[in-house]
Amino acid sequence: MPDRESREDPSPRDQPETADIPETDTERRRRRARFLRELAEARELRDRVQPRRAKSARLRHAMRMRTFRW
Repeated sequence: MPDRESREDPSPRDQPETADIPETDTERRRRRARFLRELAEARELRDRVQPRRAKSARLRHAMRMRTFRW
């Protein structure tokens, strides 16, 4: 059985060459946009799966928003 250190780990955290290259603004925005799309998709899925919880969350959010109105 080979040692664990002898096997290559393809995880990106162990690749130092990507850390040397600074990320451009465009790449950062693109990555952030993708993250926000996936987050919205996950919320929509959760709302479809758990409608009662989604409704109560909407009501709580509405109450929080009303608190800050003048």
